Amino acid sequence: MRYDLSVIASWIEPGSKVLDLGCGSGDLLHSLAADKDVRGTGIEAEEGKVTRGIEKGLSILHGDINEEIRDYADGSFDYVILSQTLQQVYDPARLIREMLRVGACGIVSFPNFAYYRIRGQLLFRGRAPVSRELPYEWYDTPNIRVITIRDFRRFCRKEGFVIARETAISTPHHHEKGMVVKFFPNLLATYGMFLLRRRED
Repeated sequence: MRYDLSVIASWIEPGSKVLDLGCGSGDLLHSLAADKDVRGTGIEAEEGKVTRGIEKGLSILHGDINEEIRDYADGSFDYVILSQTLQQVYDPARLIREMLRVGACGIVSFPNFAYYRIRGQLLFRGRAPVSRELPYEWYDTPNIRVITIRDFRRFCRKEGFVIARETAISTPHHHEKGMVVKFFPNLLATYGMFLLRRRED
C-alpha cells in the first residue's frame, strides 16, 4: 500500500465506520477492512476503478463525491477520507464541511506545492512544475488547486476547521516507502496530511 495511505490507516481506530472519497480501486478500504475490521464505503468517479474495487468485495459507489456525499445523514461515519483529491475539488470549503457533517473526523491529504523541488522548477526553469506528485503539464492537469501545507493551515483557521492532528511526509508518488518530515515541513515534505474536526460552538 502507498506510504501516505499507510499513515492514514494508522490514524483510524479499529472497528470504525469510514467513507473514502475518491477511493480509487479501494486499496485503503481493503486494508482497513482486513487489518482493523473497519466497515468502509467508497465513492469514485472512474468506472474502471469502481469495478476493480467491487471485485475485491468492497462497497464502492460510482459518482461525483461532491454530489453523492449529500445523500448521507449527519454523523453517519467515524472518519471521512479525502486522500490526494483536494487539489481537484472545485469548492473545497463546502466539501470539507460536508465531510465533517457526515463524519466525526475528516482526513485530508494533498501534494505540497511548496516542496523545494517544485519551487526550484519555477525559480530556475521558469516553467509550471511537473513532478512525480504533480505529474501533469499545465494544459492537461486535473488539478485546479495549488495547495501548500502553510496555506491549508490558514484555510482551516479561516473556515473554522479544527486541526486535531497533522503530519508532513516525503515519499515519491504512489510509493510504499517514505518518511515523516518534522523539520521545515512546508519546504521539505511532498505531502501534507491533516485530521480535522468540527469546531464546537
